[in-house]
Amino acid sequence: MERLVGGAGPLVLGSVGLWVMYYLMQRLRLKNRLQDSVVVITGASSGLGKECAHVFHAAGARLILCGRNQTRLQELAQELGEPTDGNRQTYTPRTVTFDLSNTETVAAAGEEILKCYGHVDVLINNAGISYRGSIIDTHVSVQRDVMETNFFGPVALTQAILPSMVQRRSGHVVAISSVQGRIAIPYRSAYAASKHATQAYFDCLRAEVERFGLQVTVISPGYIRTNLSFNAVTGDGSQYGVMDKTTATGRDPVEVAHSVLRAVNQRQKDVLLAGPLPTVAVYIRTLWPALFFKLMASRARKEQRLKEE
Repeated sequence: MERLVGGAGPLVLGSVGLWVMYYLMQRLRLKNRLQDSVVVITGASSGLGKECAHVFHAAGARLILCGRNQTRLQELAQELGEPTDGNRQTYTPRTVTFDLSNTETVAAAGEEILKCYGHVDVLINNAGISYRGSIIDTHVSVQRDVMETNFFGPVALTQAILPSMVQRRSGHVVAISSVQGRIAIPYRSAYAASKHATQAYFDCLRAEVERFGLQVTVISPGYIRTNLSFNAVTGDGSQYGVMDKTTATGRDPVEVAHSVLRAVNQRQKDVLLAGPLPTVAVYIRTLWPALFFKLMASRARKEQRLKEE
């Protein structure tokens, strides 16, 4: 018995050593995957988009920063273009300014993006707007505006860039969705609807472009500590102007940006970045919908009481 154990020892140690070497090589390969890659980030002037710009720039990507505010984009590009002491080669980002909610101009923006480097390796559809309000008090034009920004805009940009990816048989499309693309909570109808549509569209896209060797990732974070709720629109289209407690105590956008980088590096297909309760809620919605509906109705009543107090 002792001889058997003694003989197996070197074999076990050797196996562990090979596994460690393989793991380290994989980590090194993943870290180098984005070096020199062309990465497009929408909504890059603030919030999660800005943090993604920092993270992907540090990874050696050639960034194309997109958004509506040209001044902020140029300031960010200048900031990232300053020399660093790191060993990794970095590049001064380029900028393309356009309004994602105006889908008629997105095709032209897609052409301008492609002219920067001739191709796109990674497209990160991050830009979006949130909503707070009662369906009864919300004009249908507000619902449409949220869908234009959160759904039709990213769809139009993706379809403007997609043919070049198919032609090269290389590319990665990322959609920053939300937990509310998996479950719908009261007083978020326009936002939840746009994110549900986002999940469905990019799930379909993933299946259709797999034969071309393209990657599609949907990332669904919970609350992130950004100005998303403050800048949300209400039922009449006005600004919500309130930093919700759930948003104020949400995830650090830097942490989420690193999760986006990891998802791209590891070519993950679907990523849920949520705490225990939202994660459980996603499973309850699927496995026990009747309970989920009761919980959401209770939440709606509670929120209504708080508004009336």
